[in-house]
Amino acid sequence: MRNALRACCRPEPWKRGPVLTALALLLGLLLPLHATITDFAGLGSLVESVLPWLGVFIPVLLAAALWRRSLSAATALLLPAVAWTTLFGGLLPDKSHPGGDLTVAAHNVGAANPDPTGTARTLASSGADLLALEELTPQAAPLYEKTLAKTYPHHAIRGTVGLWSKLPLSGTRAIDIMNYGPLAATKSAAAKLPENRALHTTVTTPNGPLAVYVAHLGSVRLMPRRGFWTSSRNIGAAALTKSITTDPNPRVLLLADLNGTLDDRAFTALRTHLHSTQQTSGTGFGFTWPATFPMARIDQILYRGLEANRSWTLPKAGSDHLPVAATLTWP
Repeated sequence: MRNALRACCRPEPWKRGPVLTALALLLGLLLPLHATITDFAGLGSLVESVLPWLGVFIPVLLAAALWRRSLSAATALLLPAVAWTTLFGGLLPDKSHPGGDLTVAAHNVGAANPDPTGTARTLASSGADLLALEELTPQAAPLYEKTLAKTYPHHAIRGTVGLWSKLPLSGTRAIDIMNYGPLAATKSAAAKLPENRALHTTVTTPNGPLAVYVAHLGSVRLMPRRGFWTSSRNIGAAALTKSITTDPNPRVLLLADLNGTLDDRAFTALRTHLHSTQQTSGTGFGFTWPATFPMARIDQILYRGLEANRSWTLPKAGSDHLPVAATLTWP
């Protein structure tokens, strides 16, 4: 009799786990509507920086729903599952294909890199025709120049960024991405590097000129009073986007440490003008930072007027970032 009364008093499966159901619905709305989140104290950018990782909560909530025997929560989880698959499912399959006229690589070599010579040798062995390096220090730059000279007869350095090339370079100039608009933020604490963090150059290829940009946008910080501080990064993103959108060359390549993922709203305008090699020819997310346990792809190879054949990350090479590489075809 007592057991019968308990059974009658138990909530039905559709009524169990109301909190789990609410969390599942909230997650299902957060994924597709992340752009509507306020960016006060950088909240929107912070969420977008970890957006793919929100999918981890789906199996966690599913396990809790099964434990609670909540049909409503399990059913509600269909919403975030579909949303996550729609946003990121296309990244998982291998999208590479044979061919390629040009192999490029980019790496934030790290201002505190203990072995610049070893890093340079590792990168040179990648077979890249173009090699972009970011976060060069005045002390380390000559070591990279010396070590890479044999493989790359052409190179250009402007401030903390440089491009090494097997093909001739011309018209190299620095791009000011630190003072675009009112720069209200304090300087980045990244090893007290020189001011310039971006360059533009033209690579002479057998198929015609290629405009190449190398950039290292400002760092982002989680700060007690400012929240997720992105001011310097966002100013650089706007300046870089303006330079690329006004470039008359129909074929453009950007090799950069963006200090943010492409899901971040700071790169909305940039995404409308350039394609990501990882999204069009890679496998998986291609996370690059931190190198010991990559959780975000903040190092990018972006392009227009070309076709991407393959995109991948290279092994750790003395920095807290992983190098990125891609092969592209001239249409």
